[in-house]
Amino acid sequence: MNTSPDRNLFGEPMEAPAGENSSDRTSDNPMEAPAGSGNIGEQMESPTVSPHAGEPSATQPQWRPLTGRQRRVAGVLLEKAKTTPDAYPLTVNGLVSGCNQKSNRDPVMNLSADDVQGALDELRELGAVIEVLSSGRVAKYRHNLYQWLGVDKVEIAVMAELMLRGEQTVGELRGRAARMEPIADVGALRPIVQSLIDKKLVVALTPEGRGQMVTHALYPPHELADIQARIAASSSGSSEEAAPSSTAPSARARGRASQDELAELQVEVAELRAEVARLREQMRAFESRLGVPSGSGAESSPDA
Repeated sequence: MNTSPDRNLFGEPMEAPAGENSSDRTSDNPMEAPAGSGNIGEQMESPTVSPHAGEPSATQPQWRPLTGRQRRVAGVLLEKAKTTPDAYPLTVNGLVSGCNQKSNRDPVMNLSADDVQGALDELRELGAVIEVLSSGRVAKYRHNLYQWLGVDKVEIAVMAELMLRGEQTVGELRGRAARMEPIADVGALRPIVQSLIDKKLVVALTPEGRGQMVTHALYPPHELADIQARIAASSSGSSEEAAPSSTAPSARARGRASQDELAELQVEVAELRAEVARLREQMRAFESRLGVPSGSGAESSPDA
């Protein structure tokens, strides 16, 4: 892999530290981070930042429809770059585990190492994934999806959730994407979703409003058409069932609103439980390093 010393692992221009000219750099190791530069995974996950606020990157989006395996592998790379930067980039084995995990995935898959490697090779051909080597010479992989999709940090978190789970309501999407990037509420998410719709990366499956369903546009045309037809039929059936009993529309509207709010809360609770479990695992590892007996401290507290 040819990597310019003036560009990071995404091929993005890197600014030289104060008083240093970029031509003075001698290191050609793409995994080497400058002193004090922070976590390598976080650096590689960062998008291109235009030198002029509000101006788009010079790199034009290159995206095209992907297969189910390709979407799953790309989605896992996006997710892990944000949620576990210390373990990023990922090996093939790491990707197999991420692709096949039971939580935060729909549908649940059972991909082999060969399946994942094949998807990686295809994504590399498309320019969406890049292979890097660790100090142990084990091949690892990182995404190039900021440039490939032409999105920012919050938009890519939304795309990751849609690629990992498929169609969902905006309320569900807010709760799930917020584990990767701060999104205060559904109101804060709506302009982000609209931006992705404008970029042709997201498709609205139902009209705007509470309970609106959206999905990504990375499906092959026939898959997207099938999803749109299924959601349209489901929405039509719901409307027909509701029509004979429309004598109390305000009460039913309040009921639907409450159901949507409940669904959003359930998603948030599930994500919080997953985060607590992750923090407990980190605490166990930390206590093990310090030689602290397991079961001490907050870990022994019962669940709320």
